[in-house]
Amino acid sequence: MALAKNRVLFIQTGGSIDKDYPNVIKSYEFEIGEPAARRILERINLNFEYDIITVLRKDSLDITDADRQKIYVACATSASDKIIITHGTDTMVQTGLVLAEIKEKLIVLTGAAKPEKLYDSDAAFNLGVAVGALNVLSRGVFIAMSGVIYPVNKVEKDPETCKFVEIENIN
Repeated sequence: MALAKNRVLFIQTGGSIDKDYPNVIKSYEFEIGEPAARRILERINLNFEYDIITVLRKDSLDITDADRQKIYVACATSASDKIIITHGTDTMVQTGLVLAEIKEKLIVLTGAAKPEKLYDSDAAFNLGVAVGALNVLSRGVFIAMSGVIYPVNKVEKDPETCKFVEIENIN
């Protein structure tokens, strides 16, 4: 997919950030809706151009190696050299490590603890931090969560606190 080089590419893969709960009686079901990034970005007077594509609409626990390859191909073949991926937080590090093979681009993965559609969601804040990272980093793969930017090979999600924490270099 060829997109303009100077545009930021946002890739939707799913996760809590994009979750929506349909109005179905006696149901705990959720669905992955339209990209939260689109709703967030439309509320802002931006000073850059962007494109949004959907590669997946899955909870990150359901993302397979084949799905990660689809994300990889979307990033590797895009003309854009600045990419933000919205992704579920449980496996975004695994996806990021696959994308780390792409050396000539800046890729930032972000997500949310709560769906963007909820009042107290962290989605807009996390997406804003990811956009800010595009202005100060040059190349590599990073995770943007809770106000911090982490190199993908130096972060993990703490299962007890559900926060991302820096670790020793694992690559």
